[in-house]
Amino acid sequence: MSQHMNIVSSSHLVSERSAELSEFEFGLIVVHNAFSRWMVRCMSAAGEKNLTATEVSLIHHVNHRGRKKKLADICFVLNIEDTHVVSYALKKLVKLGYVTNEKIGKEVFFSTSETGAALCERYRQVREQCLIEALVESGIPNEEIGRTAQLLRVLSGLYDQAARAGASL
Repeated sequence: MSQHMNIVSSSHLVSERSAELSEFEFGLIVVHNAFSRWMVRCMSAAGEKNLTATEVSLIHHVNHRGRKKKLADICFVLNIEDTHVVSYALKKLVKLGYVTNEKIGKEVFFSTSETGAALCERYRQVREQCLIEALVESGIPNEEIGRTAQLLRVLSGLYDQAARAGASL
């Protein structure tokens, strides 16, 4: 019987109670960097070469369901703690003409412009061609991806809870 070798980036953090968590964290770091690079390159192929991964995720979320969104709600849904980072990125997207802002009462609401929605659609087309095609060819079942997504949401909650506990130490 062969023993599984945990692939980790920080052996000093490996816990005897869950070496797998260290392996997961290394995988998360690697996939985060690959996903960020993918978002930037996909957006570049869609026609916009000057957006960061955060800005790409923001334009897609602002475009989501075609509804106006408040800064606080955008930060909450994307689990971004630093509202200044999001505010700065949204100002850049407004300046580029992809997002519009509208003050209603005391709140500012953001939505995509026609240009922004068209950019998101071009991104979708590049994604279908490059990523979805590769996914289909990989043979990874969609059900497994769905279970992994569910696990990531659960682990996100555990990390948030641990971050609150750590902040109180």
